[in-house]
Amino acid sequence: MNTACAFVYFPLLSVSVLAGRSHLLKPVNETESRVVYQVANVCEQSDNKLDQMISKTAYQGSTFDDLHFLDGKITYQLFSNYTEEPGKIRNLELSKSRLEKLYYPACIKALNNYLKKRGTQLNRKVKPLVRLIQKANSDSGGSRVSCLSSGFYPRHINLTLFRDGQPVSDHEITGGDLLPNADGTYQMRKSLEISAADKHKYTCSVTHLSLDNTLDVTLDFSKQFESAILSVLIVLALVLVFGTGVVIYKRRNRRPAPKEHVET
Repeated sequence: MNTACAFVYFPLLSVSVLAGRSHLLKPVNETESRVVYQVANVCEQSDNKLDQMISKTAYQGSTFDDLHFLDGKITYQLFSNYTEEPGKIRNLELSKSRLEKLYYPACIKALNNYLKKRGTQLNRKVKPLVRLIQKANSDSGGSRVSCLSSGFYPRHINLTLFRDGQPVSDHEITGGDLLPNADGTYQMRKSLEISAADKHKYTCSVTHLSLDNTLDVTLDFSKQFESAILSVLIVLALVLVFGTGVVIYKRRNRRPAPKEHVET
């Protein structure tokens, strides 16, 4: 659904057409000589079809009536702070005519012009960059596993943390707020605190409109342990080879001891 909104505000006493209504809107104990009357007109377009028109009016920052126009029918709501009959505050027939013939066409035109200018940006699809990060927590002695998805558009995304193939309970997870990036894309992060002895397999699963399939990023502690052992063995082997090479080099380049001459 696409929505356009127009806001107008002006002092009551400076507009003659509204001056006659001021005594109906003004509470009995109101002593200010200058008050503010506000109007908000909103139009909606859904699936390239015209939808409803909403007109709200407010006095001194508080909404006092709400008018909806849809399929040629009008509904009106007057809020509790004002006891006058609706017909005395707003001429419904005149309001309907203005909405239908003036505000609605103007609002839809503004909305279409806006969508035309921003069509490329609004309809774009940007794939998320997904990372699964483990960071040590010095306070608890364990670590924090975080799934970060960033740089995606549009804003709707499904991000789920799995433990050994099962979704992690919501009460264990922190974060999950949708945040904007400076370039108009969005980011989301979900985190989980785990103990130092935790060796479960964690997976960050992401579905998004820009992706053909679900994107999974896995953090496997058993493979991490195997990888760490392999790395240590490789380093030890390199040290051994280097040390052996140094010994051989020194032996080959060692100068022979000078021979002693015996005089007779």
